Amino acid sequence: MLISCGLPVSGAWANPVSLARFATRAEELGYHGLWSFQRLLVGQGQPMAPVYQSVLDPMVALSYAAAHTSRIRLGVSVINLPYLSPALLAKQAASLDVLSGGRHDLGLGTGWSEPEFEATGSVPEPRGRRVEEYVAVLRALWTGEAAAFEGELYRVPPSTMRPRPVQAGGPPVLLGGTADAALRRAGRIAAGWVTSSGASLDEVARGAQVVRRAAEESGHDPDLARIVVRGIVRTGERDDAKPLSGDWAQIRGGAQLYAEAGVTELFYDLNWDPAIGGPDADPAAAAERAEEIITALAPTANPY
Repeated sequence: MLISCGLPVSGAWANPVSLARFATRAEELGYHGLWSFQRLLVGQGQPMAPVYQSVLDPMVALSYAAAHTSRIRLGVSVINLPYLSPALLAKQAASLDVLSGGRHDLGLGTGWSEPEFEATGSVPEPRGRRVEEYVAVLRALWTGEAAAFEGELYRVPPSTMRPRPVQAGGPPVLLGGTADAALRRAGRIAAGWVTSSGASLDEVARGAQVVRRAAEESGHDPDLARIVVRGIVRTGERDDAKPLSGDWAQIRGGAQLYAEAGVTELFYDLNWDPAIGGPDADPAAAAERAEEIITALAPTANPY
């Protein structure tokens, strides 16, 4: 199992100095990747966790991290695809892939925030068909050759988009979702699955099985299906319901449980720690706490 971490995109520590320092430090420590996430806005009176109150744009933040690193991969978990046209995201993702030297992973979801749907003039339904067409448009445009697409929801006239991504076929696309249909779709048309922050260990294990079964039924190698999990770290008192809680040894033991559940990549997302990613956290204290955690949990200490 690969060990990655969340990029500073939420709250007070999401600033240029912290982002550059954290990205370079994560690369020095041997982390496989850096992951961002998307939150456009919070509706007035809308109940939202602290992590969602102040969030940098994920693609811009990853581009900034790309400029300060040379090896570590750069993923987003996830872009809510109804919010923007597939042609626009195809251009952004290809550009990031070019500028990073082929290090981008693109996670896609269908969203859940009504104020964001309203503000972007979008709707998620029909979710399944929308995801299918969206991914098809991305891949058609990433070839760099003349392409056209005629679907029920998206249309692209005969055209070319260049420069093409560095990675053959474009950045790997991973899909979010928890319903069985979404899990099967991730195995059938994508490189794999990215979980939500609230997924339990049992849900992750079951989801991994559904994804791999769908991949095999579609003629893909199930062993190549990626299962990427956002890990919420809680240092201090151990909570058995939260695998990544407790002292360093207990957290590393929790990571091993994810490996045994079939996870291929676990990323410690410190944005979900209110003392780090909260909007009112002290930036200096947040950076110090984050440094302590990623040093203690570095991949060299997690040979999974």
